[in-house]
Amino acid sequence: METAINMQSVYVTDLVGIAILVIIMVTRGWSLPGRKTESRLMMALLAISMFNCVADIYVFQCDGMPGRGYHTILMIGDTYLYMYNLFVGIGIIYLILMHIDRKTKGLHMILFWVLSVIEMVLLIVNLFEPIVFEIDSSNTYHRGDYYILFVILGFVLVFYGYTYYMIAKLRNPSLRYFPVMEFLAPVLIGNIVQMKIYGISLLPISFALAFAAITIALQNECIYIDKLTGVYNRYELDKILKRRHYRRNEKLIAMMLDLNDFKSINDTYSHEEGDQALITFAKALMEVIGSEGLVIRFAGDEFIILIPVFKPVTIDDYKDRIHRKLDEYNESSGKPYKLSAAIGGRLFDPHTESTSGIVNEIDSMMYKDKSDYYREHDRRGKR
Repeated sequence: METAINMQSVYVTDLVGIAILVIIMVTRGWSLPGRKTESRLMMALLAISMFNCVADIYVFQCDGMPGRGYHTILMIGDTYLYMYNLFVGIGIIYLILMHIDRKTKGLHMILFWVLSVIEMVLLIVNLFEPIVFEIDSSNTYHRGDYYILFVILGFVLVFYGYTYYMIAKLRNPSLRYFPVMEFLAPVLIGNIVQMKIYGISLLPISFALAFAAITIALQNECIYIDKLTGVYNRYELDKILKRRHYRRNEKLIAMMLDLNDFKSINDTYSHEEGDQALITFAKALMEVIGSEGLVIRFAGDEFIILIPVFKPVTIDDYKDRIHRKLDEYNESSGKPYKLSAAIGGRLFDPHTESTSGIVNEIDSMMYKDKSDYYREHDRRGKR
């Protein structure tokens, strides 16, 4: 049952939300080493959310004010608030999926488009026929019959994001630094409480708390992230291999990769260009592996990939995918040099085999592959 709007609670929650978002912006908690796309998305969501907190206060303040002008303001303002909840909700899930896979898959985008079209159509219809919300003759807001559909679609987003995360976490235990439910819980709770108690505004501060949780988790994760390339570093390699000894009987594909002619890129085109080559190489590896495994910068231009074996697959499958990805880049990059990689790897059991032994072995296999490459390209077999 609807009750009067509690303006005091609206002011308190929205102003606290603004304070949280300002702190995140000022301290640059949104800035992630080696992950420009995620950082930009975070900054955009934070900026939009701060504006939303201000708009939320203004719309609630205008509720019940007489006059045609206020009626128009309320229709536009409340429509915007519904749109914000939709698009920022999608933005958070998009950020989660991008962080897991380093790219977005077609299935994700189909879901986002379906939800967006459904809600946008309802909001457009609502401008002419009050089915989602109504601004009555006294300019007072009332929920409509289809209000509950927006709540349900919000739950669908939360469920989808969390389910995808849990599946990905089985493959990549390093996602433990990215505890998705801690981000989604404030939004979920805010939705439920605001649905049950009319006259308060919890979603703006719920999103602010979600961003605060995301920021803390990402910054914690950065301890184990290579600052240049954005992939994991050797600290995470040591931790993940030790943790595997305590997990169920599970085998891993382990690969060592090294850029061919990397010294030549540094010497001929500058160390800055060499850094860009490393960044590009790491990005290609992350796009190929996605949530299937873990990409680690081992040292210099050497990378290690660990992939839990959940389905029949061979190392050659991954080698071919990596080589094809680099070929695609070379065809379109316009760079005066080509990126290629020497790769060595095999299946191993971390419960029965020495970690240092497997690293040394795949390093030797990679070095042999590199020697073969240099022989074919009339170069000495050196790294």
